[in-house]
Amino acid sequence: MAGFQLGNVVGLMLSPILMSQGGIYGPFVIFGLSGFLWLLVWLSATSSAPDRHPQITKSELEYIKQKKQISTMENKRISTSGIPPFGRLLSKMPTWAVIVANSMHSWGFFVILSWMPIYFNSVYHVNLKQAAWFSAVPWSMMAFTGYIAGFWSDLLIRRGTSITLTRKIMQSIGFIGPGIALIGLTTAKQPLVASAWLSLAVGLKSFSHLGFLINLQEIAPEYSGVLHGMCLTAGTLAAIVGTVGAGFFVELLGSFQGFILLTAILYLLSALFYNIYATGERVDFDTTAA
Repeated sequence: MAGFQLGNVVGLMLSPILMSQGGIYGPFVIFGLSGFLWLLVWLSATSSAPDRHPQITKSELEYIKQKKQISTMENKRISTSGIPPFGRLLSKMPTWAVIVANSMHSWGFFVILSWMPIYFNSVYHVNLKQAAWFSAVPWSMMAFTGYIAGFWSDLLIRRGTSITLTRKIMQSIGFIGPGIALIGLTTAKQPLVASAWLSLAVGLKSFSHLGFLINLQEIAPEYSGVLHGMCLTAGTLAAIVGTVGAGFFVELLGSFQGFILLTAILYLLSALFYNIYATGERVDFDTTAA
């Protein structure tokens, strides 16, 4: 996930430069061409099976095969054919816990990514190039704190903390932390202070990756693909509503701070919902009872 965040950093910093040199379409052209170039790298570095990869080490290959055998034995009763049991998946509250968490994660992620340069430009009157730099720093923080969150999560589990409690701790930090930090952002009078609050919000947000994002595979290993797809659908819709809604909200009420406060409240409510209904244990989706 750190690479995901660092991509935001590069994009935010390069876009003003590309726009100044190539006009409004500059970033689109360069990033689009970069995608094609990366595809060539990807195709040359992948293989259809681990044992066919030219660069894999013997120890890594043995590790993958061992884990694959364990996974196969656990899921041997599961049939991968047919239509996924959407009804049974949606009948369990742990499913809704990860869906709600993913929706809030996407809402906050894309609102911050899309609107923060404009926020710094309109509220603190910095130019767009400076605003891009102020907005890029938090994503660097998120890439860094993601490593800390991952290490701490694994450490808690190795030391005996239950998976359920570990996921709830990570999710609480990843949502309650940003909620409080966004409230602090609305009180900032200087762009440097605002960037610090935003960095705290986005940095702590990375802890949620060790909450709901991994939780998908724990509650439904046999349906993790389709469950992830369901979460992404809900998250995309939330991102659209949040990003577009922010524009309408600011236009109608003339206040960025109001929408930021709304997002903070949604973070806190989503954390509460996840902590009530989430579990780190495998959920039985063969029955429809809650």
